[in-house]
Amino acid sequence: MDEMKKETLQEEKRQEESKPEESKGYMERKRWLFFGLPFTFTKYTVTDEVITVNEGLLNTRENDCYLYKVQDVELQVSLAERIFGLGTVACYTGDNTHPQLFLAHIKHSKEIKNYILKASEEARRRRRTLNTLNIDASDIEEIDA
Repeated sequence: MDEMKKETLQEEKRQEESKPEESKGYMERKRWLFFGLPFTFTKYTVTDEVITVNEGLLNTRENDCYLYKVQDVELQVSLAERIFGLGTVACYTGDNTHPQLFLAHIKHSKEIKNYILKASEEARRRRRTLNTLNIDASDIEEIDA
């Protein structure tokens, strides 16, 4: 019986190793708009669960936003950003501290925007949450039939 458990565990381990490695997230630095050089102290980390923004050198600040709270994602690319291969990803969230989260002047911006869009939808499915829009329905009077 012990031999069967070992064989089963070894088979599961082989299957895990043979799976193609999925993209678990991205890590980018905010860059100067001039030549796209990464000489800033802002780092963006996007995983399948959370977006993290680390800012500062001496006084640091870390901000997290769960992906299931991301409601919409927008890609903004100015002419200067296009010249240097950069872009800004704007995330509109239900987060209290940052309802608009900007990943400014990053490389691979279109790829990251698409990843956030898909990962946020998957995170909502995993948590079984629903994204709703407030249209001030409380202002409408009930109609008796």
